[in-house]
Amino acid sequence: MSGSNHLESFVLFELAGSTCGVRSQAVQSVEMVEHITAVPNALSFVEGVTFTRGRVIPTINLRIRLGLPRIPIYPRARMLVVRSKDRTAAMLVDSTREFISIPADAIQPPGETMTGFSVKYVEGVATVGNRVVLIFNVGQVIEGIE
Repeated sequence: MSGSNHLESFVLFELAGSTCGVRSQAVQSVEMVEHITAVPNALSFVEGVTFTRGRVIPTINLRIRLGLPRIPIYPRARMLVVRSKDRTAAMLVDSTREFISIPADAIQPPGETMTGFSVKYVEGVATVGNRVVLIFNVGQVIEGIE
C-alpha cells in the first residue's frame, strides 16, 4: 500500500473459493484442525477454544466472521494461529496455499464495490500473476475476542 518496491511476506489461504492472505509476521503457526472445544454463549463466529503450544486460544471461523455460509470442517481445513498486539487467536480457513512475497506497490486499497467479503476486514487487494489476493487485516479480524 506504499509506493515502494520492497517485498512483503504473506501466508496465502483459501476461503470460499477466493485466495486470501495475511502478513506472515502476524502468523505464529499453521496447524491442522484437531479438536475445538465449544464455548457456551460465545460470539457466533467463535467456534470455541483450542489448545496449541501450551496455550488455550479462541478459534474464529473466518467464514462466519465474514458473513459467509458455514461448511463442515474438511481434512484440508487449517488453523492459522495469528497474533495482533496482545491478542492471539486461531483463524479457521478452508485450506492454506503457500508463503509468498508480494511487492508493496502491488497491494492496492480495496475497492468500494468489492462484494463477497466485509471490506472492514480487508486492508488491500494484490494481483499476483493471474490471481487476485485479498489481504486481511488480522487486527480487525480478531478484534473483540477475549
